[in-house]
Amino acid sequence: MLTTTTKNNLNVPGLIWTDPERMSGAPCFYGTRVPIKHLFDYLEGGSTIDDFLEGFEGITREQVQKVLELARIGLLEEKRDAA
Repeated sequence: MLTTTTKNNLNVPGLIWTDPERMSGAPCFYGTRVPIKHLFDYLEGGSTIDDFLEGFEGITREQVQKVLELARIGLLEEKRDAA
């Protein structure tokens, strides 16, 4: 279940976690210190998911796919709410 208490406190069990004392509270892939933002930075820079996974061995393809799906859902909901 997705839970948020503030914009910067996002937790999805087994997928995303935040801790104000780690990585300045940035949402990270669960059990790592790798911020979710790194995935989007890689993709924005033209890298592939495989490139990202090679750079961060503790993260699985399934985790990346789920994060991208959450982003997609969030964008669709935001677009719907704006309409």
